Amino acid sequence: MTHPVKGVDHIVLLVSDLDAAAKRIAALGFTLSPRGTHSPHMGSANYTIIFSDDYFELLGVIAETPRNAGKRKLLAERGEGMSAIACRIGDAHEARASLAELGIATSDVMEFSRPLPLPDGSTGTAAFSVTTFEQREVPRGEMFMCEHKTRDMVWRPELMTHANGALALSGIVVASTSPEENARAYARLYAAGNIREVENGFSVTTGEKSASIICMTPAAITEYYSGMDPEKILRGDFAALQIAVADIAATQAHLQSKSIGFVKSKCGKSVFVSPADSGGTLTEFIQI
Repeated sequence: MTHPVKGVDHIVLLVSDLDAAAKRIAALGFTLSPRGTHSPHMGSANYTIIFSDDYFELLGVIAETPRNAGKRKLLAERGEGMSAIACRIGDAHEARASLAELGIATSDVMEFSRPLPLPDGSTGTAAFSVTTFEQREVPRGEMFMCEHKTRDMVWRPELMTHANGALALSGIVVASTSPEENARAYARLYAAGNIREVENGFSVTTGEKSASIICMTPAAITEYYSGMDPEKILRGDFAALQIAVADIAATQAHLQSKSIGFVKSKCGKSVFVSPADSGGTLTEFIQI
C-alpha cells in the first residue's frame, strides 16, 4: 500500500487572544488572511499566513464545544504556542484506509469549513476534511492530516507576499529527551520520511518542498537559542518554528523598523524572535 502522507501542509499556533496575536504576527511582516470562523461544532476561528506550498495559522477558541475541549485544556496548562503539525494528503478517507493497512491508527474523518472574504467583496468557502493520528503513533505533540477541498480559497495570490521576505516553512524544532528515537517515529508517518544526524540533533525529511522536523534535546535547544528564556521556549513539545526567507538582512531591517527585538544565531544566517512576539512559539527566520 502506498503511503499517503506527502509532507507538512501547515502548522497550528494555538493562541489565547486571536486578534491580539494577529497584530503581533502582522508586525513581524507577515500578510494575514481575513479572520475566518470555522463550522459551529469547531468553536474556533483563525488567521492564515500563506506561502507557495504551505502555511501556518493562528487558531483561537471563540465558543466552548466538545470538539475544542482539548485545545482549551492545552491553553490552560501550557499557554499559547505551536500545538499541531498538519500533514499533506489527498483524499482523507483514502488516506485513513491506506494508513490502517500500514498499521498506523487514525481517527474518524471530520468535515468542516469557513467563509473567506474575497478582494472583490464576495465571499468564498474554504472546506476541509481531516483525520488525526492516534496519540500513540506520535512521539511528541499532535499531528493530523488535512484534505483541502477548495485549495484556491486558501492559497490566495494576494496573501503570499510578505514584507519580511518569508517564503516557506523551513523546520519544526521539537524538544525531546530521545531525539533519535523520536525522529524515527516521526519519519514513519511520512512517505518520504527518513532521518539524518545534524549538528544539534536529528532531522526528519518529510517530503518535497516540505518543512523538516528537527528533534533536539532541551539542552541543545537552550544552547542554540541562547539569549532566549528557556522556560518560555520549552513549555511544550514544539520549541520553535523556522521560516525560510530570501534575504536575512532585509528581514532584520523590517524587524528593526517595527522595534521588534531579535537575536542573531551563532552561524549568522538566521535571527529569532521571542515567543511573546510570535504567537507563543519562538520564530526563527533562516536565509535559504
